[in-house]
Amino acid sequence: MAVTTKIADLTGPGYTDRFGIGGTDLGILATAPDGRLVAVFGDTFDRAGVGGPGWRSPVVLFADPDDVRGGLRWTGSGGDAADYACRLVSKPATNWFRLHRRVTTILPADVITVGDTMYLHVMANKGLGNVLWSEIVASRDNGVTWERTGCDWPGDHHDGLFQQLTWCDGGDGYVYAYTTGFQRRDGLLLHRVPADRITDRDAWEPWGFAGERWDWGNPPTLTLPGAFGELNLRRVPGPDGREHLLLTVFDAGNYRIDTLLLDRPNADLHRAPRTTVLTGCGWDDEDHATGRVAQLYGGYVVPGSTLDDLHLVVSQWNTTTNWPYRAMQFRTDVTELLRTE
Repeated sequence: MAVTTKIADLTGPGYTDRFGIGGTDLGILATAPDGRLVAVFGDTFDRAGVGGPGWRSPVVLFADPDDVRGGLRWTGSGGDAADYACRLVSKPATNWFRLHRRVTTILPADVITVGDTMYLHVMANKGLGNVLWSEIVASRDNGVTWERTGCDWPGDHHDGLFQQLTWCDGGDGYVYAYTTGFQRRDGLLLHRVPADRITDRDAWEPWGFAGERWDWGNPPTLTLPGAFGELNLRRVPGPDGREHLLLTVFDAGNYRIDTLLLDRPNADLHRAPRTTVLTGCGWDDEDHATGRVAQLYGGYVVPGSTLDDLHLVVSQWNTTTNWPYRAMQFRTDVTELLRTE
């Protein structure tokens, strides 16, 4: 197990008041085309905690990429020119909306930058965990405003295992995406799509086992069984500067956040080096200095991290009192993974 310690709280009173953010979670990060950091948050409220005025999702905050190791410092928000962090994706007046009457919230899964465009995969929920559909929205102004692309999937696509998603540019012309359900009870699927066709639903190709072999275009097959929640696939440099592919997962079945070192996007996840970076615990047993966090989830890599200085944004929600409900930044060292490659 890696040694992990808390760097800072990132949201809540004293941190995000000027953006109208009292309570929020997630904080999924990518680097915008102009170089600043874009963090996408989920259900957000004006006051600290869950509930009350100002409920919206998703929202964006911006941070300086040169000042991350002491804790992200927010420089602005998305949606409009004002400081108040606005909802980025409106609730649509579509056939889905009329059929299901009411979309409760639209939650982000992951964000990626391809060329001069940022893409955000989101899940439309009617009640938390009841995903009606997922879709891709895009920003061509460095994460300030977003618009629908028309690329969407029904919530039951691939038996509901195409709801929660993480993706990464493979450097070979493809974007690779691991997916699962939003209910934290299922294993992982893998897909790829040409980077220049990311919003073409027909271009998405599953990885699966058929005819005694794994191949692209086969029916999708679980790459790793389990009960997973939030996912984050990123390229992270090692101590030698060489990039490595990390898959960070909230392993709900074991109540912890793990990271896996992949030798390629379609690696054998059963054999991939894996370590636990944070463990869940009860509220009386917390110790953020040693990586023990009550009601934890998320686990998103901060751009600029390295394997020996890996920074993660982690969420915490006390579902009994509704506070804390926040994002925090932790630091760890996972170079041990290189010794087990």
